[in-house]
Amino acid sequence: MNTHAIRYRRKGGFILLAILFGAVLALVVMLLWNWLMPALFGLISISYLQALGLLILSKILFSGFGKRGGRYSHHPFWRKKFLEKWENLTEEEKEKLKSCFQKDKS
Repeated sequence: MNTHAIRYRRKGGFILLAILFGAVLALVVMLLWNWLMPALFGLISISYLQALGLLILSKILFSGFGKRGGRYSHHPFWRKKFLEKWENLTEEEKEKLKSCFQKDKS
């Protein structure tokens, strides 16, 4: 078998495993919801597709679509950019900025 065929086979296997994992995770969410939520909070039971939708919605709301998380993740790019700006500030500007973040002690 050539290397391209092996690569496509691996990618196909990974995609299949990801779909299987998502399907099992949706089943677990559905079972946990139907076991806990009606008894604890009086909510209705949900179907498998509703559980899958809940998983997708929570993914969108809490982590976004990026590889490193949502828009609030601590990406090294932003840290580097902040440090570059900080280095270019004068001592007076640094003290003024620090005072903005210090709590009143009076």
